[in-house]
Amino acid sequence: MTPGRALIVGTGPGLSSAMARRLAKAGWTVDLAARNTDKLQGLCAETGAVAHACDATDPAAVAALFDALDSQAERGGAPTFVLYNASLRASKAILDLDPADVKKAIEISAYGGFLVAQQAAKRMIPAGEGA
Repeated sequence: MTPGRALIVGTGPGLSSAMARRLAKAGWTVDLAARNTDKLQGLCAETGAVAHACDATDPAAVAALFDALDSQAERGGAPTFVLYNASLRASKAILDLDPADVKKAIEISAYGGFLVAQQAAKRMIPAGEGA
């Protein structure tokens, strides 16, 4: 795949950070999105990425994120690669889990993933590109 602009939503210390490093090394322009961007500053400095605060479960926030990326022609405009990795980690036994926490985890993983994929598709399909 030819390098373009990559958006990684739900950037944490594991898989998504490793992907950001690999994409940047391969020549991609990388953007990172997370609810809290404070912990992303080191990764941004390392990769040249830009951090964006975004609650992936908020349709207006997700649309605003993509609109902001669209307007940044100097960084390549709309992303051509999107990785959705947002989640809510639970480190409890199933009998100790609160149903509200499980519901929130599903909202982040499934509903947030849908919102991000929908905004990405609105841009990628007309452009005839993207992953």
